[in-house]
Amino acid sequence: MDLTVDGAVITGTWTEVTDRDGYYRGARYHGVVQMMAEPTGRRIAGKWLGFGRDMDVNVGPWELVFLDSSTNKATLDKYNVRPE
Repeated sequence: MDLTVDGAVITGTWTEVTDRDGYYRGARYHGVVQMMAEPTGRRIAGKWLGFGRDMDVNVGPWELVFLDSSTNKATLDKYNVRPE
């Protein structure tokens, strides 16, 4: 993600390279994202937009949530897992 912040508004672009052995076979996707930060700074929510596999335009929710301020090894290991 490459983001620009203007007050509570966050705008930017994203890029994803999928797993070579997975369903999308190493495809590279990119798009845009626009989100707003809550006043507490603990949650940023908005929408993403990008091109799909069949040349269609997809859109969906995107949310970043602050979970833990700790940076010790146990905490990092707790969150360093593959998504389901």
